[in-house]
Amino acid sequence: MTANRRFRDVTRIGPVQVGTAFDNRGREKHTAACTAPRCGFSADYDSRAAAELAARTHRCPVR
Repeated sequence: MTANRRFRDVTRIGPVQVGTAFDNRGREKHTAACTAPRCGFSADYDSRAAAELAARTHRCPVR
């Protein structure tokens, strides 16, 4: 089953987008996902600060 999330407060830090959404249990989650072709990086975090830190320090393995 796929996650159908409605993201709000979406920001872009370099090639990475950080967005906030609620998970299936109603908890607020923050997601960082790289939009570069063939990168595939995405991760969920409990705090916005952690997601933004991951976005700032992310380095795409594909150049």
